[in-house]
Amino acid sequence: MKSDNTNIQIDITPEVLLKAYSCGIFPMAEAADDDELFWIEPKHRGIIPFEHFHVPKSLAKVIRKETFEVRVDTDFRGVLDGCAAPRPDRPSTWINSRIRELYTDLFEMGHCHTIEVYKDDLLVGGLYGVELNAAFFGESMFSFESNASKVALVYLVARLKHAGFTLLDTQFVTDHLEKFGAIEVTRDQFQRRLERTRVRRRCNFLGLDTATPPSGILQLVSQTS
Repeated sequence: MKSDNTNIQIDITPEVLLKAYSCGIFPMAEAADDDELFWIEPKHRGIIPFEHFHVPKSLAKVIRKETFEVRVDTDFRGVLDGCAAPRPDRPSTWINSRIRELYTDLFEMGHCHTIEVYKDDLLVGGLYGVELNAAFFGESMFSFESNASKVALVYLVARLKHAGFTLLDTQFVTDHLEKFGAIEVTRDQFQRRLERTRVRRRCNFLGLDTATPPSGILQLVSQTS
């Protein structure tokens, strides 16, 4: 967690959570066994401008080979478990029981979605996030197989572009996301981008046919307008 974040203690419900996203803030917990949540509003925010999105050639090859099967919104609990699983570089997680409850509620309300990546019918990677108007707020991703989370990100961007979303929030910029075109903007810049998403009608996240072939996915993410 960055030291320049603004942390605000408050009780959170699904409705309050959506309002918070519309204002540019999101909740986190200190650890999985800590029931308390707090708001974060970073001074510097990570986003992926669609016109900057880049798919490495090696990853495009993996997608064309159909190494993985990609599904949408079929195993929300499995994706949460994957995102919460300990890793060598992160022995503990911020996804506590309250986070699970809140985002499960948002999933049932149609405001939270998953991109799931399977190999031999096993869930090996994926991500989840929140949709609101023309913005999608990426929450967390995981990978148990090389390239699985990267494939999930490509399929997410294709789906967002197809539906007319205009903002993909990544919260922060990591080395991993930077390779795909993630950039950092100031809080004020993010708020201006977020404001523009509010005047758009709600986008249809599920509008892209899940049977779209890899060539169609790669074509969508490469389109500049």
